[in-house]
Amino acid sequence: MREFARLYAELDETTATNRKLDALQNYFRTAAPANAAWAVYFLSGGKPRQAVPSKLLRQYAIEYAGLDEWLFDESYAAVGDMAETIAHILPPPTKRSDVGLATWMEERIGPLRGADPATIREALFSYWDELDWRERFLFVKLIGGAFRVGVSKLLVTRALAAIAAVDSKVIAQRLMGWTDGTVRPTGAGFLQLISEQTEDEHKLRGGQPYPFFLAHQLQADPATLGAVADWQIEWKYDGIRAQVVRRGGAACVWSRGEDLITESFPEVAHLHLPEGTVVDGEILIWNHAEGLPAPFADLQRRIGRKTLSARLLAELPAVLVAYDLLERDGVDLRELPQRERRALLEQLVAEADQPALKLSPLVQARDWDELAAIREESRNRGVEGMMLKAQDAQYGVGRTRNVGTWWKWKIDPYSVDAVLIYAQPGSGRRASLYTDYTFAVWDHAEGERKLVPFAKAYSGLTDAEIREVDAAIRRTTVEKFGPVRSVKPTMVFEIGFEGIQLSGRHKAGIAVRFPRILRRRDDKPVDEADTLDTLRGLLGAA
Repeated sequence: MREFARLYAELDETTATNRKLDALQNYFRTAAPANAAWAVYFLSGGKPRQAVPSKLLRQYAIEYAGLDEWLFDESYAAVGDMAETIAHILPPPTKRSDVGLATWMEERIGPLRGADPATIREALFSYWDELDWRERFLFVKLIGGAFRVGVSKLLVTRALAAIAAVDSKVIAQRLMGWTDGTVRPTGAGFLQLISEQTEDEHKLRGGQPYPFFLAHQLQADPATLGAVADWQIEWKYDGIRAQVVRRGGAACVWSRGEDLITESFPEVAHLHLPEGTVVDGEILIWNHAEGLPAPFADLQRRIGRKTLSARLLAELPAVLVAYDLLERDGVDLRELPQRERRALLEQLVAEADQPALKLSPLVQARDWDELAAIREESRNRGVEGMMLKAQDAQYGVGRTRNVGTWWKWKIDPYSVDAVLIYAQPGSGRRASLYTDYTFAVWDHAEGERKLVPFAKAYSGLTDAEIREVDAAIRRTTVEKFGPVRSVKPTMVFEIGFEGIQLSGRHKAGIAVRFPRILRRRDDKPVDEADTLDTLRGLLGAA
């Protein structure tokens, strides 16, 4: 635990990529394989399951520290992070622990899940007495299920590739599925992860997917990309990016987030595909009557479900819109150019001839101006814009341009001007700043003009802007609710979002998708912020 806590602190204390890379390499070179395996799991995006409820953590921390409840609550309100608050208030340890991360996860933290309160209390008191401040902070993050770290999976991949002397693309492929949570990280697994490269590695991977090739956001004029004919153009769907892997007589469906979602989408898992096939595409709920994808809200009703009624399957049928073929007859096709993979994909979909497998249609245009005009149809088609894929591009790993490029040419987001009414602190380096905001619009219902919350957002501001907003929040605070502050309505922001739909679960009766801050509107008075009617008017364009 001590070594991983030191690494966690080093990663959290710097934004310099090279320093983070050095810290990762130093850790993986010296850590025991079993400990390194768990570190890879967490650093690559694996989430610890909550082992101890927050209520018990708070209760036993107060008891162990001998504090009054009000003092703990005041400390928590000032710090804004449960783990950091607990680490600060506990008395110094009387022991030292050399227990490794794997033992902590498997023999100490794991058994706390579902244990009775007396057992949890005894364990926490014992463990806190052998951990220093940094280790206690990490320990509470792990048992509370709130572990997050400022390092990308790409950086972890680079560090492992360096110590293994293996191509980073091979490491990226080996890491696929590492964080799905169905298999416990092991020392043997870590040694296999950094082992020498073998031929046809994908044949040894069973139902594991390939690393996903990701697109860059197109900001420039598309005319700078050359001739339209050099690009394969498709609609950009708003669904779940997925790979369907058919190997060993079984099918696995993987999301881009490396979640195994086979049981949630049986229509896709039961596609009749030849052995040794991997298809990349988008899972959508499909409106067969209109020949269009259904809103993302319909797809959300299927996400995470493992038990699906016949009624739900009939009401919300899922399809895979296929747009790439990565493996055929057990042969890795990723080094073929885009146009050749497309031809093979068209052949596969035609041979399969199944309602749940659709071919992503190509968009044809004589020039970029004509294509831009066609792109204006995006919202009516239920899509987010277009994908532009170089005809000679190979299928790369992650967001890269070394083997060709994919661009996402999205339509402009919806936007409204809204008022900030609540704020709470961020986490990590931003735990002392108010960075998470709730925004509202005006509602004139029943003759009363009031602000109604409709969205939360925390991204879009620079560090300097966050500090300015933080200072304004502290000056205009009306009430405190634990870490949350309600503020006097004084600040207007332009809020952008990708989609909008009716929702009975939200106070405004409307839910927006991917809300984010576009800019602060110092030029606009609070009284001139947009209204709930403005949002309702956007429903017709959705």
